[in-house]
Amino acid sequence: MGLQTLQSKEGVAVVPVAGTAPTADALLRVLRSTLGHGGDVALSWQRDGDEATGTGGNGADSQARVMAARLLANQPGNEGPRRIGSAWTTSDGTRVALAAVLGEPLPQAERHEWLDMARGLIDTWLVAEHALVRVHSLQKSERLQQALYEIADLSGSDMDVSEMLERIHHVVGGLMYAENLYIVLYDEVRATIRFLYFADSRDPYVADPGREIHERELPNSMTFALLKKGEAQFGPSAEIRHRLGVSRDIAHGPDSEDWLGVPIRRDDHVCGALVVQSYERANVYGEEERALLSYVAQHILTALDRRRARDELERRVEERTYALQLTNRDLQAEIVERQRAERLQRALFRIAELSITSGSLERFYAQIHDVVGELLYARNFYIAILRDDDNTLGFPYSVDEREPVRPTRKLGSGLTEWVIRAGKALLADSQRLLQLENSGEVSPRGAMPHCWLGVPLFHEGAVVGVIAVQSYSVAISFTRRDQELLTFVAHHISNGLARKRAQDRLVAAHADLEQRVQARTQELAQANAELLEQIGERLRAEQRLTYQARHDALTGLPNRSQLLERLGLAISRARQQPAATPSFAVLFLDLDRFKLVNDSAGHSAGDHLLVEAGRRIVAAVREDDTVARLGGDEFAILVENLDEKHDSQIVVETLAQRILSLLSQPCWVAGREVFPSASIGIAFWNPRYRNGADLLRDADAAMYRAKAAGRDRWAIFDQAMRDQAVRILDLEADLRRAINNDDFVAFYQPIICLESNAVVGHEALLRWKHERRGLLLPGEFIGMGEDCGLIEQVDWLMYRRVLRHLAAEPGDSYVSINVSPRHFRATDFGDRLLRLADEAGADPSRLRIEITEVALLDDIARAIRMLHNLREHGVLAQIDDFGTGYSALSYLHRFPIECLKIDRSFVAGLDAGGGQESVAVIRAIQALAGTLGIYTIGEGIETGEQSRILAELGCTRGQGYLYGRPVETPMYEVAAA
Repeated sequence: MGLQTLQSKEGVAVVPVAGTAPTADALLRVLRSTLGHGGDVALSWQRDGDEATGTGGNGADSQARVMAARLLANQPGNEGPRRIGSAWTTSDGTRVALAAVLGEPLPQAERHEWLDMARGLIDTWLVAEHALVRVHSLQKSERLQQALYEIADLSGSDMDVSEMLERIHHVVGGLMYAENLYIVLYDEVRATIRFLYFADSRDPYVADPGREIHERELPNSMTFALLKKGEAQFGPSAEIRHRLGVSRDIAHGPDSEDWLGVPIRRDDHVCGALVVQSYERANVYGEEERALLSYVAQHILTALDRRRARDELERRVEERTYALQLTNRDLQAEIVERQRAERLQRALFRIAELSITSGSLERFYAQIHDVVGELLYARNFYIAILRDDDNTLGFPYSVDEREPVRPTRKLGSGLTEWVIRAGKALLADSQRLLQLENSGEVSPRGAMPHCWLGVPLFHEGAVVGVIAVQSYSVAISFTRRDQELLTFVAHHISNGLARKRAQDRLVAAHADLEQRVQARTQELAQANAELLEQIGERLRAEQRLTYQARHDALTGLPNRSQLLERLGLAISRARQQPAATPSFAVLFLDLDRFKLVNDSAGHSAGDHLLVEAGRRIVAAVREDDTVARLGGDEFAILVENLDEKHDSQIVVETLAQRILSLLSQPCWVAGREVFPSASIGIAFWNPRYRNGADLLRDADAAMYRAKAAGRDRWAIFDQAMRDQAVRILDLEADLRRAINNDDFVAFYQPIICLESNAVVGHEALLRWKHERRGLLLPGEFIGMGEDCGLIEQVDWLMYRRVLRHLAAEPGDSYVSINVSPRHFRATDFGDRLLRLADEAGADPSRLRIEITEVALLDDIARAIRMLHNLREHGVLAQIDDFGTGYSALSYLHRFPIECLKIDRSFVAGLDAGGGQESVAVIRAIQALAGTLGIYTIGEGIETGEQSRILAELGCTRGQGYLYGRPVETPMYEVAAA
């Protein structure tokens, strides 16, 4: 068979054309008959792009066929007396080769005549054969075009999808064998298919177009393999499965003798497949059928897209129509609502106008009835007003078809009283009224209405009456909207009623004005006399305010302001009369543990203690001394007129001791016997002081020295204390500069395995490289840093330096950092530390934190959450100085702790005379650690004997000068102990 190319607007397809072999054989038989007995003729030809075709000859290996093939390939034909051969190209580009083998030789002239005759016949036959091929091609093109027209018409029809696809199946069946056909749609992202159409003579499967089938449900499907391959496949099922690497699965139906599947593409993406198959005949489908089916498949996709677009358009039209209907309905409702609002607005304007223009309240009520009647059914309408005694209910206006008169009555249990008591509207039909009556909430008076609506009237937030409408007909009922409307109107009626009453009161007020003017004139004379008395009272009040501004409100003692004023005068006198001995002194007194009294017995008890303390201090000092309360539990005593003939310091010290003795006597506070005590700081006058605040400052500093020495004592501010304060101030300034310059370094002390002496980690220790004093240990500045709040900044600088070291130094060993309770109490400490490690690029699993036992017990739940969060990110926790602090063993097992660090005081005792006690404590710690499943580290190991005993007691790790002192660069090897 030959091949012919068909051009169309939709693309290019290759279709089969009718074979020409029978016609060529007939031609060769005629030519053979002209050669005489024993002759043989063969013919070969080839069009552009086609394979060579040959016929004739006595068998495929005959001399004539071999010779024709060689001539067609431009090879010598081995012509001789018994051979005739020729090769040429026709006008349409067909290459032709003719070969004849003679039974007997022919003369040369006859040979030429025969060859010319044969060439003419062959050329004529080729022209006719080519025309026949074109006719067949046009017929096939016409059938294909007609099929595509039918598919396009089906896609635009009103029939449903299943019927449309069935008709398309029929159209495809007119082009090729397609008794068994199915169409699938493919979702590449979801890896699912849907059988849009399925027709099979042997497979009973019924397709559900709406069901998605995942690839997992069809593990050995040739359809899925075809879709994923993205290329057409044809041939027997077994051959295609082998080609696609799919296993045989009887669940996918019987095998077919011939199977053809082509992918359906949209924008270079596979979106489905069209498959036909034959169960009885083989070799039904070839390249020509593949091309045809691919061409048809794309038109089927176009038809499906058109159908889907049309359905989507119809859906959108329906949605838009429905939306327009809703909009129209809302618009109509809005129009109705606006009409109601306009009526309501007109009614409110009328109510406002009536409150001014109505001649009397009775006329005002009647006109209000007319206004309400325009808004809702108000044939039965009344207004009830509470009288001034709040126990009587009057009806200034009532219109009712069954109760023409409503007399004034005491408050009872009627519907009107229910609204007054509840302070809210009541809408009740006959069933609701019956429920209220049966429950005993109301006892209806008069005729029972079918529907009743009442709303309260308010004035200045209080219920002053009720406006009500009712219906006796089952045909008329009130709604929630009527209730909202009447409530809104009632609010304006209340305002109008208030204005009307105000007008009436104004008229009465004018009548009474003259009488009041006269009475007021008489009162004015009396007021003048009272005014003089008030001026005197004001002067006395100013004196009281002046006293209060200079004295403590609780104890009546002079306050800080008055004390500083007296100190200023004392300093002025001292500067005018310089003397060798101090001329006055200041005592700063603070009650010890006063907060405990406040927290345990309450602030009233604390106030009582302060008053008693002030009384005792006043009783202890001299008559010309000044006792002031500075605030809280702080008092100050200004001791003046010190006699130069006596030792001023002894006089002041004696006074301080006398105050302490008198204060320490027991007293009863809130039913408890209390033994108060105090700490006193003393500062003597010195010319260097510029003002009283400086004296109070130094006396305060001396008082804190007394508290630090054990409370219930006094201390004198001296030059050493002043120098220390200056040093602390200078050190604080240096510390602030050091923080800005990052002058802190980490020194590392190795932690070793006691068994192998291998370094397993290091403890990072803080050092300050002071610009003048050199390297400072933590003990020289941590206390001051904690007092001024700077130590936290220093710690974070060190943490950042340690984490950068970890990031730059590879290895498995860890570094532990010390975390104070102040840090551990911060809720964001764990997150901030992990964030710092992430910024430095350090491995969190190489970081340990050392915390004390007291830090764990401040907030146990929060501590557990923080430690678990750090542990999840690799940061483990160790308890430092274990055994020296307060341990809550009942809680310790709940904390995610890696190890316990045995305090150096126990390790040092292993060499001392009390070694047995240290051994017992360490053994107990080891037992506790074993129970908790954690290990221990011995701190402060300085001798080999200490290391040996710790190892025998079960301690696995150690640290101390025996293995290495803290250095700026970590050591990873230590000498054998």
